[in-house]
Amino acid sequence: MTGFFGRLLRRLALAATASTLLLGAHAHAQAGYTQTRYPIVLVHGLFGFDSALGVDYFYGIPDALRQGGAKVYVAQVSAANSTEVRGEQLLAQVNNILAITGAAKVNLVGHSHGGPTARYVAGVAPGKVASVTSVGGVNRGSRVADIVRGVAPAGSVSETIANGAATALVALINLTSGGTGLPQTPTAALDSLTTAGSAAFNRRFPQGVPTSGCGNGAELVNGVRYYSWTGTKTLTNVLDASDALLGVLGLVFGEANDGLVSACSSRLGTHLGDYRQNHLDEVNQLVGLRDWFSTDPVTLYRQQANRLKAAGL
Repeated sequence: MTGFFGRLLRRLALAATASTLLLGAHAHAQAGYTQTRYPIVLVHGLFGFDSALGVDYFYGIPDALRQGGAKVYVAQVSAANSTEVRGEQLLAQVNNILAITGAAKVNLVGHSHGGPTARYVAGVAPGKVASVTSVGGVNRGSRVADIVRGVAPAGSVSETIANGAATALVALINLTSGGTGLPQTPTAALDSLTTAGSAAFNRRFPQGVPTSGCGNGAELVNGVRYYSWTGTKTLTNVLDASDALLGVLGLVFGEANDGLVSACSSRLGTHLGDYRQNHLDEVNQLVGLRDWFSTDPVTLYRQQANRLKAAGL
């Protein structure tokens, strides 16, 4: 019996050792899962921020990417301004990141208005950008922006009222996030996000934008790779207070959308998929409340980082 139990204990010990080694190897592999060659820069959208009252705009995403080995920076540009103004602000931050890290390029990941903002930098300084990933990006305009501009035309009383409300919201965002030094022009942001404003921007910066329909755009242009994904469901979690508003806004589209941007408008370069997420779910907001039966938004960012790593970016 002693011999039997001795052999059993030795086998259990060997099995435990093997399991430990396998777990260690898995952990080691995961540790480098998001370790891209170039730093990742996350770019927020309209009324966005880097972190407000300790809550990240990209909720839980920077830490998840860093844990896998990525160097991650979160940009803070004007919460409400034109694509070009935000783009110049982002370019200045990219230059700082390149100087600090010694890297030759960055991988830009933009949500919502952050998509065109990142595209601006890639358009004017392609040598400094390895890739642009647009998440729920307003790449061909938003029906919501069109409606707002329609009911608040330039110079009207309604525009003044809307601009005042937006300015107050931006002031609150800046107060809680430390962005008080950035210029804010809500009407310029609105014009950039309309269908007409986006079309004008795309004539200057067509890289990666599909030429028609809801297909893919060119993935590689001027040495920059372009990718996108988006959400196509507005009501995803009964506990999320933002879902009701996005659900109502989503009714104006008449096509698949995330509550603020249509699925077709969001496409850029190689489209990586449509998901059961709304516009805030795409950045894991509000504080992680999402469709619990759909893909975790954080997982999508980790997978994209791994995709960039595999591409040598």
